[in-house]
Amino acid sequence: MGKQSNPRSLADSEAKSVVRNLRVSPQKLNLVATMIRGMDVNKAIAALSFSRRRISGDVKKALQSAIANAENNHSLDVDRLFVKEAHVGKGLVMKRFRARAKGRGARILKPFSHLTIIVGERGEQ
Repeated sequence: MGKQSNPRSLADSEAKSVVRNLRVSPQKLNLVATMIRGMDVNKAIAALSFSRRRISGDVKKALQSAIANAENNHSLDVDRLFVKEAHVGKGLVMKRFRARAKGRGARILKPFSHLTIIVGERGEQ
């Protein structure tokens, strides 16, 4: 009598990881996501490990989660995985004020982002 489960939105050779509410602007997160798109997962992890951007550690964690999902939930071969998609969405924006001269206030926007990483298995080459 329960609700019908949704059909799987990904192909059988794909796995996904979603991270919500990362405290970084979507524009800055997209720079890191663009860097790893299309790479093999081993090269992507190495690139994220040596990246100097603050958010690259969280992106690396999300990528490792997608790899673990592929291996444990979908029985995919880890050595043939690559980053098929890495896209960034806009989250909420906290609005704050900073006191300025003559009784005024300046608005400060603190944006959040959502990150989705989809890894796929390459065919035989």
